[in-house]
Amino acid sequence: MSVRQTLLLQLILLLSLQCLCKSISSWENYLGNSELHEIKNVAFSPHISPSVDPQPLYPFQAPTPLMPFTHNSVPKLSGRCSFNFSAVEHILGVTATDCWASLAPYLANVVCCPQVDSSLAILIGQSSIHTRKLALNDTEARHCVSDFQQIMDSKGASESLLEICSVHPSNLTKLSCPVTDVNEIEEKIDSSALLVACEIIDPANECCNQVCQNAISDAAEELAVTNHTRTGLGSTSVVSEQASLVNYCKDIVLRWLASKLDPASANRVLRVLTSCKINKACPLLLPDVKNVSTNCGYLTSNQTACCNAMDSYLSQLQEQSFVTNLQALNCAASLGLKLQRANISSNIYKLCQINLKDFSLQVFPVSGCLFPSLPSDVTYDKASGINFICDLNDNVAAPWPLGSVDSSSSCNRTTKFPELPKATSAQSGIYVKGVSFTLWIASVMVLRMLA
Repeated sequence: MSVRQTLLLQLILLLSLQCLCKSISSWENYLGNSELHEIKNVAFSPHISPSVDPQPLYPFQAPTPLMPFTHNSVPKLSGRCSFNFSAVEHILGVTATDCWASLAPYLANVVCCPQVDSSLAILIGQSSIHTRKLALNDTEARHCVSDFQQIMDSKGASESLLEICSVHPSNLTKLSCPVTDVNEIEEKIDSSALLVACEIIDPANECCNQVCQNAISDAAEELAVTNHTRTGLGSTSVVSEQASLVNYCKDIVLRWLASKLDPASANRVLRVLTSCKINKACPLLLPDVKNVSTNCGYLTSNQTACCNAMDSYLSQLQEQSFVTNLQALNCAASLGLKLQRANISSNIYKLCQINLKDFSLQVFPVSGCLFPSLPSDVTYDKASGINFICDLNDNVAAPWPLGSVDSSSSCNRTTKFPELPKATSAQSGIYVKGVSFTLWIASVMVLRMLA
């Protein structure tokens, strides 16, 4: 057995001993964070009304033995990046905690990568105050990406953060947007209208009303229009090119917006916009359903065999990552359609009592942990360690799709949804001790090393 494998086994033993310890945490102290309190009260789309009183939000508390925050090291920076990292020190701290070492792959989709993207946009936006440029050249982009990873490493984030979140130097360049100069941008767009639409964003309604998103799209379209596209808008190739340019220019507009707001406000706006994007689809990889089809097809009447096959299938999803409530809804719809195409006509979600929480990572003692659909962050303190919110309801049945995946949209007011989690101000939450979950992560690490 290698030294690394031995250390991982020792880690599991250490965590097992931690299970013997008892601690009491204060919910009132947790509510001291106003952002988390806000999320607690508006944790889900306002257009989805629970049929009965749902369960509250539960902050998940992981134990302290794995905490990387006690050894903040000094990052080795290149000196060739124009970013003012010290000006956004708090945002970088939030990012490192959201992407904490071994948790990062499991938090990547719901917390870590959205926060990484926001941090990089803010860094470029803030640097443009002095450089007047909202994009880096290829050389500087490489140095800045490297410096960013160095700083994240020094704060305890995953060493594989860039890979986990698919961050490349090209992410910091202009890509194909024809305008990146701040002065030129402000001549082309209606900057006042953009600020009014996005400065005070409504996190509960933005994803459906798209006030800020529409303003960003309008600005990006103005930047994307060149003399070439003005003279050839009728051709298919130019229309396709224009669509690509608009998408690239949206990133430039977001950076400009980050330059006009203080870092904390910019982070809030960018995270809300990202939540609208990530909640539109299922982030999980859905394996082949052949085994489920064999046991649950229309010629099969063995309910036990069918549900066992379904449980086995879901266990593969439960090893991937945390998901939000809305993402779980989309995953249920996507998998349901996949099963229907495999000649499964019966509602096996109902037959096998499949809930939305079954599509997310499972944590003891609260079973599946669904993140709020609105932005939230991982928090850390020396007393309780790593904490994050689980938006739970044990009785949220996964809906069997009746049409296309699009019908599962939370903005479709004609669609009737099952009871969904939404905490109210009258409900209180409790901390959940997450020793078993952290043990599970360590066990997975060892099994992968031994494989």
